[in-house]
Amino acid sequence: MIDPEELGAWLHLLHSPGVGRESARRLLARFLSPQAAIAAPVDALRGCVDGPTALALATPPDGHAQRLADTLAWARAAPGRSVLVLGDAAYPAPLLHSADPPLLLYLHGDAGLLASPCVAIVGSRKPSAQGRDNARNFAQVLAAQGWTIVSGLAAGVDGAAHEGALAANGRTIAVVGTGVDRVYPPSHRALAHRIADTGLLVSEFCLGTAPLSANFPQRNRIIAGLSRGTLVVEAALRSGSLITARLASESGREVLAIPGSILAPQSAGCHALIRQGAALVESPEQVAEELGPLQPAALPVRTPAADAPPADDGNADVDPVLAALGHDPQSLDTLIDRCGWPAHSLSAHLLALELEGRVARLPGGFYQRRRGA
Repeated sequence: MIDPEELGAWLHLLHSPGVGRESARRLLARFLSPQAAIAAPVDALRGCVDGPTALALATPPDGHAQRLADTLAWARAAPGRSVLVLGDAAYPAPLLHSADPPLLLYLHGDAGLLASPCVAIVGSRKPSAQGRDNARNFAQVLAAQGWTIVSGLAAGVDGAAHEGALAANGRTIAVVGTGVDRVYPPSHRALAHRIADTGLLVSEFCLGTAPLSANFPQRNRIIAGLSRGTLVVEAALRSGSLITARLASESGREVLAIPGSILAPQSAGCHALIRQGAALVESPEQVAEELGPLQPAALPVRTPAADAPPADDGNADVDPVLAALGHDPQSLDTLIDRCGWPAHSLSAHLLALELEGRVARLPGGFYQRRRGA
């Protein structure tokens, strides 16, 4: 754990009014440490920040003593909790060499995973059933090969990716857009606890930070920065996942995308990435080939539990069978697995959808959602 006096200096610097990430880096480059920066004369600080900010740095920011006490108490309350700062020997090299490395990270779990080979898997918060399956399956296979799966603990693809890694007895890192002591969405509380037990939760936001919308694009650069490559499973044209992909590309990392139906809005972002040069991948093995060689011993793969809950695409307005069907042809057996319905009930519902013109029956016992359904 970082020395309390040094931690206090970091918190003083980073929470002072007017000090952002860029100005904090200028101060650290000029004074070499946060202790020296906050102790510097106001006139010396003005070469790095404006006058009001220089004056603000002369005294601890509001709530500083309580923030420091809360952070120390949190870190000491349970094993696996720590604070990592830029310049620490344990700071991960891939993140250090990214476009905008965070200055301070709160960690809960196995901090050693930061040094492991990582691949990010991101995508829609409301994926199709196929997209959810792809995220879980790709993560499970890659984790079994030795990759650490990095994602953002969000609903949809992120959660499925973490679950896939855990199903392989593999490693996963969740970079969150809240304080590391908060869970968002609340439905992922149990998942977050499992990750803290065997993987790693990461945040650059101070303890207690609520799920503010502006924080999530900011955390995406950490997801991309930790990883050798970013796989986008499903994404609309306006999606935070495309921000992650752009940040990965700007840091010189691989960007990969899974293609989907031209009728599915969730696939439009992936198709745009592929047109811009992202690698089109159709299997976890192709992801591993694009990312390069990896030496760690493979981990045992567990098959998913037979009583796993049926997939939910998060949209209550969509017919559950249409949601399970997605936009690609699916067999009756696949739909039974996804919906959890008895075969006779599902067949009757599919017939009704077919008569309504919302589903087409294909040769070989497959069904496909019609355009506009």
